Amino acid sequence: MLKLISVESYYGRIRALKGISLEVPEGEIVALLGANGAGKSTTLRTISGLIHTAGGEILYQGQPIHHISPHRIVRLGICQVPEGRDIFMGLTVQENLKMGAFTRKDGKEVQRNLNRIYTSFPILNSRAKQMAGTLSGGEQQMLATARALMSNPKLMLLDEPSLG
Repeated sequence: MLKLISVESYYGRIRALKGISLEVPEGEIVALLGANGAGKSTTLRTISGLIHTAGGEILYQGQPIHHISPHRIVRLGICQVPEGRDIFMGLTVQENLKMGAFTRKDGKEVQRNLNRIYTSFPILNSRAKQMAGTLSGGEQQMLATARALMSNPKLMLLDEPSLG
């Protein structure tokens, strides 16, 4: 499903990834482990298109995606839950969830997906009108994960999912 071949990326002039290769088969769960500063988050940000590749290839379902914009990568079915949750604190829980479906045009299916999220995460349903910034750390992490699921992903990238 996803394959990285000798991927390199930089933060300015500092090399962050040097020749990383990995493969994620469809239906599998893969964990990327390493010390702080090893490049785990950078790898996920590079796959998501948030950091440009300086070398190598990223293939998704056999097609290169390493020069595609982040919103197009989401449309292809890849979503990321970033470290630190990164929710919209000034929006309600429901507004945050709807932001997760911003690339989708099928309104009825988005509503069905929202109902499915509320069934899977009942605490979010009970807090739908509450401002996201008032949720506990764990609830914010739950919201960030649920928001990513609203994009109806085929591949989900979780960065520090137990944080919070």
